[in-house]
Amino acid sequence: MTVTLPPSGAVLLAGRIKSLIRLRELKPGARLPAERQLAQELAVSRSSLREAIRTLIGEGVLYSKPGGGTWLCDESARWSEERIVQPLKVLVADDPDYHNDILEARHAIEASTAWYAALRATPADKERLQNCFDAIRQQESVSADMANQADVRFHLAIAEASHNVVLLQTMRGFFDLLQSSVARSRERMYTVPTIFARLTEQHEALLKAILASDPERARKAAQHHLGFVLTTMKTLHEDDARQQRSIRLPDEENDVKKERTDDYLSRN
Repeated sequence: MTVTLPPSGAVLLAGRIKSLIRLRELKPGARLPAERQLAQELAVSRSSLREAIRTLIGEGVLYSKPGGGTWLCDESARWSEERIVQPLKVLVADDPDYHNDILEARHAIEASTAWYAALRATPADKERLQNCFDAIRQQESVSADMANQADVRFHLAIAEASHNVVLLQTMRGFFDLLQSSVARSRERMYTVPTIFARLTEQHEALLKAILASDPERARKAAQHHLGFVLTTMKTLHEDDARQQRSIRLPDEENDVKKERTDDYLSRN
């Protein structure tokens, strides 16, 4: 008897798969049993198993090859995290202005990610992308934070559909960096109806290109979308910086006046 788990059950099932990996002492680069066999062994439905595997792919534990099964991430995934993402986190922490460089790099990389997703996306990948896009549209009347998270899930689903573990790990790192450095600017994009509408149109164009398995159209859609995001976030971030300066200026002026007054009184 197989069991179909609720969405929250995917996390628990992912934990069971990790335990199975440890029990069998599978090494990085090893292939997991075939989907049918693994579902029978864990006594779960194949749809539940796929969701759990997608969870582990998102965590960087597994990666998949089109028509080639599911594999434990090899050293390339850890190399990406340790040699690319972590140094960038330090860089941005020391100087937040580097977030523009992260945005520009994301703009370049996501064009390739979209290309490979259109080329390699499986029917399950396409279904997940459609669900992620539907979730974005549903957030229009909810909070900016939830809309932001739905956006991130959509783009990471594209990275997963590229079936390139280095691209996926790099994209996950980029979003971690952007969440910490320009989170407020990202969320503000979803509070302006005209910006939200344009983002949704761009997401839909990107989705349709991938569903149509059209790599060139997907690449151009990604470039157009990320170009808009880059310009918008730069503008919003600069507006935030100007606002912060305008808030600080009166206090700074008062401090200067107070210092002058104290100095005058001490001399008289």
